[in-house]
Amino acid sequence: MNDTISLLKRRRSVPPPTMTGPGPSADELTTILTVAARVPDHGKLAPWRFVILEGKARERAGALALEISLADRPDLDEASRAKEERRFVGAPLVVAVVSRAAPHPKIPEWEQVLSAGAVCMNMIVAARALGFSATWLTGWMAYDGRFRAAIGLAEHERIAGFIHIGKATVAIEDRPRPPLAEIMTTFPE
Repeated sequence: MNDTISLLKRRRSVPPPTMTGPGPSADELTTILTVAARVPDHGKLAPWRFVILEGKARERAGALALEISLADRPDLDEASRAKEERRFVGAPLVVAVVSRAAPHPKIPEWEQVLSAGAVCMNMIVAARALGFSATWLTGWMAYDGRFRAAIGLAEHERIAGFIHIGKATVAIEDRPRPPLAEIMTTFPE
């Protein structure tokens, strides 16, 4: 079987708390981001960008998540507080893929949003090809304007996903996938 097809057939999401380091080196991260950016991009707009969270920045992002959560729910229990604080520290690297989709006279915003989604998937495949595990998550923070602003997003920017990258510490079983017969139709001749 072709190496690329084999890689794609083995792709699995790994929960970030089951990841460990080391994360990608600077050169590996450059490769991952370069591959991520090689997606369909109608009009060559690059309607996405990256925010890198590594080292202490992951803890800072978790502290921001906790601060915002406490502003909304001051009575948050200890387990929920710990969950917010640890949200970004499971994997040694988290990349926020930021969608910069905006009105354009020729390129529909929907195509720009889809391009950001393709960036997320390319990033996961590139990380996996380099021997890492990667998981695409969002969570409430992706949709919260206060969190987005705190990590440097402009008002019109959105988070397409937080890609957590590290080394898996446990084997992940495959989940059932939909049978093709249930998700495929053929347009009649």
